[in-house]
Amino acid sequence: MDGKTLTRRQLLGIFGTAGVACLLGETMSEGNNLVPAKNAVDHLLLGVADLDYGITWIERLTGVKAIVGGSHPSVGTRNALISLGLRQYLEIIAPDPLQKTYTSAIDVRKLSEPRLIAWAAVSTNLDDSVKKAQEAGNQVLGPRDGSRARPDGRILKWRTMRVLNKAAINGVDPIPFFIQWAADSLHPAEDSPKGCELLSFEIEHPDPTKVVEALTKLDIEAKVRQADNAKLIATLKTLKGRVLLS
Repeated sequence: MDGKTLTRRQLLGIFGTAGVACLLGETMSEGNNLVPAKNAVDHLLLGVADLDYGITWIERLTGVKAIVGGSHPSVGTRNALISLGLRQYLEIIAPDPLQKTYTSAIDVRKLSEPRLIAWAAVSTNLDDSVKKAQEAGNQVLGPRDGSRARPDGRILKWRTMRVLNKAAINGVDPIPFFIQWAADSLHPAEDSPKGCELLSFEIEHPDPTKVVEALTKLDIEAKVRQADNAKLIATLKTLKGRVLLS
C-alpha cells in the first residue's frame, strides 16, 4: 500500500467482490455478463401529486411538453410521457381524479414535489426473465398482464414481473420491475414527444451492497453510491442542456 493506488485485484482480496463494486460505483460478476442499468431501462417513473403540474414542471426543466398517455384502470393513476431516445421514455405518473380507488404500490398522492420513484427494466422474453430471477433466488410477482387505453382509443398491452425486495425507502424503489410490451403495441417511446435522451442512470442508497447484490441477481450492473436515503438519478440531454433528474 505505502501511498500507492490499490489495484482491482488487491481490492478484491481486501473487501471482496461486493465491497469493490460499491467502492468503484459498479457491479461485477465472474463472467461480467451484466447489462448496464442505463441500457436496461425501459422507462423511468416520475411521481407527482398532480399530472398537470408534472407536465408543466418537466417542460420548464427540459423544454419538452409531455403528452397525456392515459389511465391505469383499478390502479388509481394516470400518466403523461416524453421519449428519452430509442425505446426508452419518462412516465410522469399521478393520481387519476376519476378513479375512486387507489392501489398503486407507491402513493404519489403524498409527494410535495416531482420525484423519480421507480424504474422498469426491459424484457424481450418475460417468462425467461421470471425463470432466471427465480433461479437466482428471487421471489417474484407475475407475470401479470397490463393495459391502458390511449387518448386516441388505441389499447396498449404489456406483461410485467416484480421482484419482492426490501430495498425501497421513503417511496423510492431502486430495484426495477420488468416489462415486455405486446408485439402489436406501439412502444411509448416511438410516438411520445422527442427532444430528450437518457445519458446515465445511477442509484443512491443507505445499503449499497444490498442493492448491488439484488441487481446482480437480475443481471444488471449499476452505479450505487452510499447515501442517507434511496434516490434514482438520471442525467438527461434536453433542449435546455443537461438536466439531472432525481
